[in-house]
Amino acid sequence: MIKYIAYCRKSLEDEGRQILSIISQQTEIKEFAKRENLEIIAWFTEAKTAKKPGREKFEEMMKVIESGKADGIIAWNPDRLARNSVDGGRIIYDLDTGKIKDLKFPTFWFEDTSQGKFMLSIAFGQSKYYVDSLSENVKRGIRQKLRRGIYPGLAPTGYLNDPISRTVVPDPKRWKFIQKALLEYSQGKHSMASLSKLMFSWGFTNRFGKPLNLSTIQNFLMNPFYYGVIRYAGEFYEGTHKAMITKSTFDKIQEVLKQRGKPRKMRIHNFPFLGLMKCAECGASITAQIQKGHHYYNCTKKKGHCSQKYLREEALVKQLRESVRKVAISDLWAKKILESLNKEEEADREKAMEVLTNLKSGIAELDKKIDKLLEAYLENIVSVDEYQTKKQNLIEMKSQLKQKIAEIEESQSFWLEPAREFILSCSEAKIIAETQNFGELFVYLQKVGANFLLSDKKVRFSWQEPYNFLAAEAGAAKNSTWSGWRDLNSQPHRPKRCALANCATPRSPEENSFVCSNY
Repeated sequence: MIKYIAYCRKSLEDEGRQILSIISQQTEIKEFAKRENLEIIAWFTEAKTAKKPGREKFEEMMKVIESGKADGIIAWNPDRLARNSVDGGRIIYDLDTGKIKDLKFPTFWFEDTSQGKFMLSIAFGQSKYYVDSLSENVKRGIRQKLRRGIYPGLAPTGYLNDPISRTVVPDPKRWKFIQKALLEYSQGKHSMASLSKLMFSWGFTNRFGKPLNLSTIQNFLMNPFYYGVIRYAGEFYEGTHKAMITKSTFDKIQEVLKQRGKPRKMRIHNFPFLGLMKCAECGASITAQIQKGHHYYNCTKKKGHCSQKYLREEALVKQLRESVRKVAISDLWAKKILESLNKEEEADREKAMEVLTNLKSGIAELDKKIDKLLEAYLENIVSVDEYQTKKQNLIEMKSQLKQKIAEIEESQSFWLEPAREFILSCSEAKIIAETQNFGELFVYLQKVGANFLLSDKKVRFSWQEPYNFLAAEAGAAKNSTWSGWRDLNSQPHRPKRCALANCATPRSPEENSFVCSNY
């Protein structure tokens, strides 16, 4: 009999998503384990984000699993276990090696088959997608501020962030010093070092009471914010804050800087894979050079002795193309999966509408019962205590139904969009693998892989989820044929469907129409 460990987690990032509390998760898991007759030998709970690896309780649980003391995990949903590619990959790897024999979720159907692990990978990827989308939402807010002419970060020296208006305003104590320094430097009488000394003589110091260092001086001399323009992430926006100097004064400052020492120009090269890899032997960066008309990549050897030799770009490209082909799928396969996802989405929408109708009917019935209970109380049929107790129970039931309605409306087909993006990306892989635009190949590799290392003229890297599962199936793109779920497994499986928020639940085998036989 499989021995399960129960794992519950909640973090601050879940507060706005109606994720169950740890206590609620424990209650759900206990009821689920009792219903399914599962043996739980230990519980692990923690309140920590799963966005990055390093959760203490998760590590303790995995050590228990990998030591053989337990061989199954129960969690409320896959996103409780992992929101990052490292932890998700570790769980799937332990499934592959048999250290984990089963995973159970009250809100997610899973079986230890290639199809099950594929869908689990997508569920983990969808969880990571949510975390990444939070970052995108922050970026969207920043872009909105910039379009309105408001600086989105900490105000430059000489300005303050106004917490009331949430804009940048002049700093009454430091404004005049920075303005005077900028005007002084524009006259060409000072170097950055002499300007720092001059400002120190005025009493303008850093927070430690010392003169400003040269990098701080250079930053405000080159910052267009002081003449009313915001520079953010390489783009320029018209600011609504009060300008400290004119554009002509700023141009004079730049001319003085240019005369006193031109800034280093960015090195232009035609080595498309610089920055992709590190040396596996010593950890140093990989550089490139041209010898006899050919491009060679090699370790910089800046960290000491290293025995690694050169690798020609042609050989490197060949390896990278072969790697990309591992996640390539045919147009036919991509078309069929996308059609299936569209059908899945439509079916989910229809089922959700049916469930919502039933839930709303349930709320209407509860309203009637509350009205009848009030009438009974007014007619002295029930006592005050009995009325209050029954009313509270009915209101709680009504609140639970409303919660389920909100969860269904928020979570309809939420997992399908990441799945579509994954399939389209894999469909694109075969084109990327043949492209002569190495820049596109570089970008795609960064998307699907991480930790690229060069060792003995071989490139090794870790696949991002869920590409790691697809890549592990060697030759998947070449040998893909299509069949129904039942062709792969004649035993029906009862699905674990869910209407809760962020539940990336795949359909049961009976509800799916086709799948790649390699899975």
